[in-house]
Amino acid sequence: MKLAKQHLDVGLFSTKREEQLAFWQQTVGLPYDHMGKVGGGVQQHRHYMNGSILKMNHSRDPLPDVPPSGIVGLGIAREGLSSERMLSDPDGNKVILVPKGTHGVEGIAILLKVNDPTAHDRFWTHVMQFKRAGDGRYRCGDSLVVVTERGKVEHRGTQWRGPGYRYMTVQIWDCLAEYEGILARGGASGGEPRVLGDTVRYAFVCDPDGNHIEISQRATLTGSL
Repeated sequence: MKLAKQHLDVGLFSTKREEQLAFWQQTVGLPYDHMGKVGGGVQQHRHYMNGSILKMNHSRDPLPDVPPSGIVGLGIAREGLSSERMLSDPDGNKVILVPKGTHGVEGIAILLKVNDPTAHDRFWTHVMQFKRAGDGRYRCGDSLVVVTERGKVEHRGTQWRGPGYRYMTVQIWDCLAEYEGILARGGASGGEPRVLGDTVRYAFVCDPDGNHIEISQRATLTGSL
């Protein structure tokens, strides 16, 4: 996989705009980037996060009542911390601030609950071509995907919107080539490629538990679509 950025991004959905913005900016301390409209009455509030982006997607309408995704937490490296700090956002999503380098976290770590660790190991190493960084740990640039527990994760079909953490984004140079390559290696589609104006070409694929991964070719990184 040819990365256009050495950091994964993370997206969550919420109906609590002001509370979420206060939490991520004031409690966690993430610098605000900008707001973009993504359709369907959703505004995406983007925050810088060690090179990654935290996408707080605010929905003006009630979110679909769907089972939670397998993303159960987000670790964020922080300079100057002496110990881990456990937090929860206004919707109860887990956030862990960790001293930089702790458990190998240099940027962020996306924490997963999974049905089958073996299936995930094949998916992240073979299908997504991430580097194995230990047992149940997979590195993409300086970001980690970490299997933290085994448990029941319900599939949500093609529905990628719902309360809480819902997807991660990998920024690549060629959306069409990477999407087709992932499917050829046994990955499942979560949404065929499409273009949003002159900003981004993107598609979705799904891991073995139906968690959505956005394959994003962003013009600000690649220069063209």
